Amino acid sequence: MNRKLRMGMIGGGKDAFIGAIHRIAANADGLIELVCGALSINPETAVESGRMLFLPENRTYTNWEEMLEKESQLPEGERMDFVTIVTPNFAHFAPAMAALDKGFHVVIEKPITVSLAEAQQLAQKVEETGLTLCLTHTYTGYPMVKQAKQMVKDGVFGKIRKVYVSYHQGWLSKLSEREGNAQAAWRTDPKRSGKAGAMGDIGTHAFNLAEYITGQQVTKLCAALNIVVEGRALDDDGGVLLQFDNGATGVLTASQVTAGEENNLSIKIYGEEGGLEWHQQEPNTLLVKWLNKPTEVYRAGMAFTSDITKANTRTPGGHPEGYLEAFGNIYRNFARTLMAKMDGEAVDTSLVEFPSVKEGIRGMAFIDNVVRSHESNEKWTTFEVSVEHAVVA
Repeated sequence: MNRKLRMGMIGGGKDAFIGAIHRIAANADGLIELVCGALSINPETAVESGRMLFLPENRTYTNWEEMLEKESQLPEGERMDFVTIVTPNFAHFAPAMAALDKGFHVVIEKPITVSLAEAQQLAQKVEETGLTLCLTHTYTGYPMVKQAKQMVKDGVFGKIRKVYVSYHQGWLSKLSEREGNAQAAWRTDPKRSGKAGAMGDIGTHAFNLAEYITGQQVTKLCAALNIVVEGRALDDDGGVLLQFDNGATGVLTASQVTAGEENNLSIKIYGEEGGLEWHQQEPNTLLVKWLNKPTEVYRAGMAFTSDITKANTRTPGGHPEGYLEAFGNIYRNFARTLMAKMDGEAVDTSLVEFPSVKEGIRGMAFIDNVVRSHESNEKWTTFEVSVEHAVVA
C-alpha cells in the first residue's frame, strides 16, 4: 500500500483513559491515521473530543450507528478501513457486528463481549465476512513475553509441568464505584461489565497470558470468587486451579483489593529442566531458571533473543520499553497484516501476530467456566478436625 490505514474510533473521548492509549499505539509506526470518530455517548463530549483531535466536523459523529452508516457511503478512497471499539464491555458486541456487516475490519478492547454466546456470534460473522478482527490483549505484545513463548515452544525447559499466574491491583480496595469513580462504576456493574468483576477485567489477561506463553489450553478448572468490599455487586478477588491439555497444572489469582499493588501481572512457568519468570511492572526482564546452573537474566534488546522477540523490540538494549510500546506492537502487527491482506499478499505469521476472535472466545469461556465452578457445590471438602469425620486407614 502507498498510504496509511484509515481508522475510526468508537468511544475513547476526552474523558476516557484507554482511548488515548489506543491512539498513541496506532500512531507509533506511522501506518495508521485517525480519520473519524463517535467518541462519546454524550453528544457535546463527542463533538468537543473530535475538535480536540482535529477531526473534520463532518466526520465527528455523535453515535456509532451514524458513523458506520455514513462512512460506508463514502468513496473507497476516503472512508475508514477499520474501526477501533474502546467502549465499556456491554457496548462491544453491537458496534462490532454492525462494523463487520458494513465491511469494516475491527480492533476491539477485551473482554471481547459480555457473554460467550455473543463472542461466538462475532466469530461466525468474522468467518462469514472474511474480515480481520484484532483483540487488544496488550501483554502479549511485550518483547520478553514473545521470548518466553518461543523458549517454551522450542522445548528448552522440557515438558511444562507448572504454571503460576497472578494479576493483583489495589485500586478497588474501597467502594470507589459509589464515590464518583467512573472507571470503577462500570467495571463493577453487572449490566455493563458482565457476570464477572475482577476475574473478567484482569483475570482474563492472566488466563490469556498463561495460554499464550505455554501454547497449551486449559481443559479443567476449579474456581472460588470473593466479594471482599461490602456492598459490591461483582467479585473483586478470586482464585482458580487450572489443568492444561499437556498435563500441566497451575494456579491463577486475580484481585483488585490487594491494597498497595498497582498493576502487578506476573507469571512463572516450570518444566522438567527449568523455568521462567516475568513481571509486567519490569517488562524488559525475563528470568530464566535452570535445574543445575545459575539463573540467567534475559533483557529486551539482547542480540541472542529470538527472531520474534527482535521483531517486536523497538529500541536498543537498556532503553526501557513498556505498556505503550507493547500496545504499539499489537497495532503494528495488525496493520501489517491488514495491509498485506488488502494488497493480496501474505505476512510471516511466525513474526507478525496479534490476538484475534479466537482468544476472545477463550476469554469468555474462561469467565463462564469460572463463574459456573464458583457456583457449584461439588468442588470443596470442608476441613474438619473432629474425630467423627476422621478417615479410618
